[in-house]
Order: sequence, then structure tokens, then C-alpha cells
Amino acid sequence: MNHLKEIRLKQGLSQSQLVKQSNVSLTVITKYEQGQRNINKASGETLYKLATALKCSMEDLLQLENMDTP
Repeated sequence: MNHLKEIRLKQGLSQSQLVKQSNVSLTVITKYEQGQRNINKASGETLYKLATALKCSMEDLLQLENMDTP
């Protein structure tokens, strides 16, 4: 499960509720949650709207790979 869906579910929000609170379209949210669209390439505005609605940081929504340093 990706971070967006995980955070949304922890907040107890449906996708429709997130659409209303974030003003991001259902299609976009669904594609991010299903992995059809890479949330790491989302615009800053979209990340900001989602993060604000979910009361989390924009970084929390990103799918960051493990950045181990040697």
C-alpha cells in the first residue's frame, strides 16, 4: 500500500472525502493510490493540497526509496 492511501485510511477518509477536502480530482487520487501515476512527480501544488487535507507533510506522501549511504 502506498503512503497516500495508508495516510488517508488512517485519517478515516474515503477518496470522495479527500477530493472535497483537497480539491484534487478523484481520478488523480485513484491513479496515485493504484500506482498508475507516480506521486513523486506530482506538482508541488497537488502535494500541498493533499498534505494539508491529510494533516501531514508533503514528504510523508512521497515514495522515497531507501537512501542508505555506504
